[in-house]
Amino acid sequence: MKQRFLSRTCGIWAVLLGCGCLAGFSSGAADSSTRPQSLTLESAIQLALEGNPELRGAAARVDAAAGRAHQSKLWSNPELTLSAEDWVVKRGDGFSDSKQMAGLGQAIPFPGKKRLDRQIGASGVRLSEAALSLRRVELIRDVKVAFCQVLAAERLLGVAGELVKVSESSAATASKRVAAGAAADQEQLRAEIPLEQARTELSSFEREAAAARQTLALLLGRPDLSEVPVSGALLETADLALLARDPAEWLPTHPALVEVETGRSRAELELRRAQLEPYPDVRVDVAGGRIGESGESIVQLGLSVPLPIIDRAKGKKQEARANVRIAEAERAAVEQRLLRDWGTGSRRYRTAAEQVASYRERILPKATEALRLVRTGFEQGKFGFIDLLDTQRTTAEVRLAYQHRLLELNVARAELEALTFHLTLPGRTGDPSQPTAKP
Repeated sequence: MKQRFLSRTCGIWAVLLGCGCLAGFSSGAADSSTRPQSLTLESAIQLALEGNPELRGAAARVDAAAGRAHQSKLWSNPELTLSAEDWVVKRGDGFSDSKQMAGLGQAIPFPGKKRLDRQIGASGVRLSEAALSLRRVELIRDVKVAFCQVLAAERLLGVAGELVKVSESSAATASKRVAAGAAADQEQLRAEIPLEQARTELSSFEREAAAARQTLALLLGRPDLSEVPVSGALLETADLALLARDPAEWLPTHPALVEVETGRSRAELELRRAQLEPYPDVRVDVAGGRIGESGESIVQLGLSVPLPIIDRAKGKKQEARANVRIAEAERAAVEQRLLRDWGTGSRRYRTAAEQVASYRERILPKATEALRLVRTGFEQGKFGFIDLLDTQRTTAEVRLAYQHRLLELNVARAELEALTFHLTLPGRTGDPSQPTAKP
């Protein structure tokens, strides 16, 4: 019997473990099936809007504010009162001779209080919605910047990898020249130094690329996408139409300003509510019952009014007035900050555009032509091997600097688009505070 029981038990556990393994395998397969093969900028933004934990928290705060707004419209619950009075405890039938009452009590708010409570609750919902809208704009900006950093890191890796190959070839050539007696040992050392520098830079760019991918994946709320390749290219030309927008067009509707303006309106409502606080709420009690000895039915009415003698809500009114001043100061500070960011971002974008154009139109062509001439001259014996090494290094540094200028241009563009409240994607323009359509 024991062996049969043990065999059945082992069989049941084996089936359960097998089901568990299959369930784990199927869930893993489902997760892998939802993993994209590559990320575009639009799909990255969509994933961030759907999965970013901070954005989900901001959306939950909107629901919480809606719950508080609903609760603020309600009166307090009535109270049921049961009482027995004039109960003679020495007699056995004292309870039947007592005055027995049952009633309800209700607090009636002072006129205007609940109306202001409803308005304050509604302003709380608008405030949390404005915070959610601002977080969307900031998230889209952060995703754009992180996406550009990943693209730039990949381009820098490519340039650094080419530089390593060229440096390895140059070092090998120098080694052959030294072995053949055509050059001194110092020439080989001069060739090996750029090779070590190139390898060091390549390792640094690899770390930066991994960090950029991790940052992008965390913004998407999908750490498992840190190794998914990205598709796209850095913009190499500036959109000067961004600089033509007058701050008066976008400043009043910017989510940051809308948020502080909503906060100021709520502070004013709370001040009005605090000014009504000294006026007491009336409590009305209605009860009915009978007198035990005679059995007569009776009705009892009660009215109680708190006397604002000790607590006149002076501290609440002082706090509410201070909160109004704080909100007004915050609004002015946010407006000044946005205008400052606009001025700084515009200058940064214009400078980056000029630098990119200068590199693309003058510096890169000159560096490429200089490398071609030095190579040709080296083959003809007009230039030394060290001259070739220096020119190759200079050309690589120019190409790396050009990628940095491109990254600066794209980051400045993303920040300006966030300021001007615009989302620019391939085939799409719109309001970044609203979710984008699924690709």
